[in-house]
Amino acid sequence: MSIKPPRKIKMSKMQLNALKERIRERKLGDADWEAVEAMVDTVECLSQVIEEKNAAIGRLCKYLIGAPTETAKNVLKNKEGKKNKQPPQEKKPDKKRKGHGRKPASEYTGGTKVTIEHPTLTAGNPCPECEKGKVYELSMPAVSVYIQGQAPLKSTVYERIRLRCNLCGQMYLPELPTEVAEKKYDESAAAIVAVLKYGCGMPFNRLEKLQQNLNNPVPASTQWDVVNSAALPLAPVHDALISFAAQGDLIHNDDTTMKVLSFLKQQDPDSTRKGIFTTGIVSNCNGHQIALFMTGRNHAGENLNDLLKRRASGLSPPIQMCDGASRNKSQDFESIMASCLAHARRQFVEIVNSFPDECEYIIERLGKVYHHDAIAKEEKLSDDRRLAYHQQHSGLIMAELEVWCRKQIDEKIVEPNSGLGKAINYMLKRWQKLTRFLQIPGAPLDNNICERALKYAICHRKNALFYKTQRGAYVGDLFMSIIHTCQLSGVNPLEYITWLLKNEMQLSKSPESYMPWNYDQSLSPS
Repeated sequence: MSIKPPRKIKMSKMQLNALKERIRERKLGDADWEAVEAMVDTVECLSQVIEEKNAAIGRLCKYLIGAPTETAKNVLKNKEGKKNKQPPQEKKPDKKRKGHGRKPASEYTGGTKVTIEHPTLTAGNPCPECEKGKVYELSMPAVSVYIQGQAPLKSTVYERIRLRCNLCGQMYLPELPTEVAEKKYDESAAAIVAVLKYGCGMPFNRLEKLQQNLNNPVPASTQWDVVNSAALPLAPVHDALISFAAQGDLIHNDDTTMKVLSFLKQQDPDSTRKGIFTTGIVSNCNGHQIALFMTGRNHAGENLNDLLKRRASGLSPPIQMCDGASRNKSQDFESIMASCLAHARRQFVEIVNSFPDECEYIIERLGKVYHHDAIAKEEKLSDDRRLAYHQQHSGLIMAELEVWCRKQIDEKIVEPNSGLGKAINYMLKRWQKLTRFLQIPGAPLDNNICERALKYAICHRKNALFYKTQRGAYVGDLFMSIIHTCQLSGVNPLEYITWLLKNEMQLSKSPESYMPWNYDQSLSPS
C-alpha cells in the first residue's frame, strides 16, 4: 500500500504563531482547521516515512556490517536499553557450554596415530619400583596430540639416480612409484582444491599465493584444470544425487543472485530476464538430506520444476518449504506449499524499536513454538508424534496469535500502512502456509536449512566475485552439492571425493551405490 501524500499549505512564521494563539484560545475557523489537519497529516506521513527508512537502513547495516543473531535476548530491549527479563523457568542442571575446553583426542580422526612402546618394560615384567609385583597394560593409553603446519598441497620431489655404461652408453634408471608414474596430481589434490574453493570460499588466486609462500607453487590456472578434470568422473554421482533428491517428501528451495561473466557478455535477445541466480535445494528423502546448487538464468521455482521432472510417478506431492516469493513455486508440478516462519518473524525483528511492546508479544510467542520444536528434535519424535506434540503445545499459542493479529487490523488498532501493519498483514496472508507444522506430519517451521546451504554460494560470491563461464558455474554447483551433502550426512568430503576419484570405473557402473551415506558399505580396494 502506498503512502498518501499530505496536503501542502504555505504559512509564514507570523501566521503559524497566530494559529497557535487561536488554538490556545480555541478560536478556530474553517481555514484554521484545514491548516491543523494538513499539519497532522504531514506529521503522520513523516513518521511513517522515517519508520520505513529506519527499517531499511537497519537492513542495510546488517548487510554491510553484519548483525548479531536474531535471538529474542538480542532483539527485545526495553526503554532503558536493557534486555527484557525472561519469565522464570524450571532450573535445569548446568551443562558444559559448547566451544569451551580442549578438543578430545578422539576427534582427530584425520591425524596419524603413532603407538609408543615403553623403552625398557613390557607387560608381565617385574616392577622396578617395588621389585615384587608385575606391570600390566592399562586399557586406556596416555594420549597426547601434536599438530604441525603444512601446505594444503604438498609436493614430493623424486630424484632418480641415473647410471650409464662407460662402454656402450646404456642408461639405467630406477622406476617411479606406480601412482607417480601415471600422473602429476594425486586424486587428493583435486579433492582438497575443491573443498577449499567451493566448500570454504578460498579463490584459486588466494590459494596460489599461499602455495607460493610455502614454496609449493600451484598456479591458479592449474588448480582450475585439476578440478575441471575431476568434475567429469564425478558427474554420474552428481546426477544420481539429483535423481535421489527428486524423490524427497520434503523439499526446501530458495535462490540468491550470482554473476557469470559469459552470461553478461552474451545476452539472450529472446529473453527479457537479465538476472543470474544460484538456486539452493535441500531435499529430505528416506531419512537422508541432499543439497543441490544450480546456477543460471532460472529462478528457484523453475529449477525445482526441472528437478520434479525426475520424480517417480505415483508419489504423493512433496512438502515444499520456501519464503513467500512467488518465483519459488513450480508451475507444472503440485506441491504442498509451506511458508517460512523465520521470515515472518523477521518482519517484526526489523521494526522492534518502533513497536517494542507489540513485537515483543509476537516474538516471545513464536519463541515458545520454536522451543517446542527443539524439544521434539531433542527427543527424536517421529513425524506423527511431533505433529501431535505441536498440536497440543503450540496450537493454542498460534490460535491466540492469529486472533490478536486479526484484532489489530479489523478494529483499526494498528495503521495498515505502518511497519507493524504490514508485518501483521504479511503473516495473516500466509497464515495457513505458516502453520503447516500444525497440519501435516514432517512439515518444518522454517527454511533455515536452505538459507544455510546458500551461504556456500554467497561465500563464493563474496570471495571469488563471479564465475567466468557456464562451465565454471556447473563445476562449482557440482562440488558444492557433493561437499554440502557430505556435511549433512556427517561424511568427510575430502575423503569421499578422493575415494570417488580413485574408483572412477566403479562409479560409471553404479553411481547410486556410492552416495555419501552408503559408500563405506560398498568400499572395495581400488
